[in-house]
Amino acid sequence: MNQGEGESKHGFMMGKKYTKRRLSMIERLTNNSDLGKLLLRVSVGTLMLFHGVNKIQHGYGFVESMLLKAKFPGYFSHGILVGELLAPLLMVTGIYTRPAALIQAFVMVMAIYLVHSRELFSLSQQGGYALELQALYLFGSLAVFFLGAGRFSFSRGCDPWN
Repeated sequence: MNQGEGESKHGFMMGKKYTKRRLSMIERLTNNSDLGKLLLRVSVGTLMLFHGVNKIQHGYGFVESMLLKAKFPGYFSHGILVGELLAPLLMVTGIYTRPAALIQAFVMVMAIYLVHSRELFSLSQQGGYALELQALYLFGSLAVFFLGAGRFSFSRGCDPWN
């Protein structure tokens, strides 16, 4: 069996066509902003959803007392249901993603203000930022707000709210 020019011993083309086809597949995988948007919004939304489910199971009355102590109306505590249940569900599914991400970011600002304000400029025992988890939720939500849902959502990235 005679090997042609640019052909491997298994009969595959090894010339420019093969290289271009392979690079385009690698480029599609590595330059996929829609996949990055999906991973970001699903991870930030799902992880926040666990906090909301926990508050449903164990109650969120403590939030009302913190709000009253900070001179906010106590009924704002019900916003936790929107910010830690509804907004994360919307983010994960890609429905009204931008408003949901903004709501989730607002909830994190309020959580930092009400619960963690003393730790704002502190380090943890391990040397990391004391509020790194809260910062990741806050800035992850803001990133989702600015990036949008992307193509892998119910809106397929066509709606300006997503």
